[in-house]
Amino acid sequence: MKLHNLRPAKGATKKVKRLGRGEASGHGGTSTRGNKGGQSRSGYKSKLGHEGGQMPIQRRIPKVGFKNPHRVEYKVFNLGQVEEISVKYGITDFTMENLYMNGLVNRTDKVKILANGELTSKIYFKVNGASSKAKAAIEAVGGTLEILTK
Repeated sequence: MKLHNLRPAKGATKKVKRLGRGEASGHGGTSTRGNKGGQSRSGYKSKLGHEGGQMPIQRRIPKVGFKNPHRVEYKVFNLGQVEEISVKYGITDFTMENLYMNGLVNRTDKVKILANGELTSKIYFKVNGASSKAKAAIEAVGGTLEILTK
């Protein structure tokens, strides 16, 4: 093996595509970009969502629904769940602070009590909302309910 015999392994190197260097390069004329049109020009960039003249998907699919910007989302607890939570965590005051400390709600959550299930123990509630049936059930067992404003 001599210096003049040295070559890279077969397939290790590729011929560089030299564009815009005349007919002798094998890529003369249009430099492999086809004939005319936006894509053959420098600085070409297609618009987002452009589908080449086909009706774009955002226009094919109809608008649906309505999202109320004033909707208030509540974290809901049924009376049955409240009973289980009071037994599990030993809570007699069902307040936002107690629920947050036990990892049941986030700081910004609003809590609402609903009447599904039964309440047997006397519990003090300080929450953002409650249904009328839940309020009646709480007062029937001797519990108190305080609704927070804002």
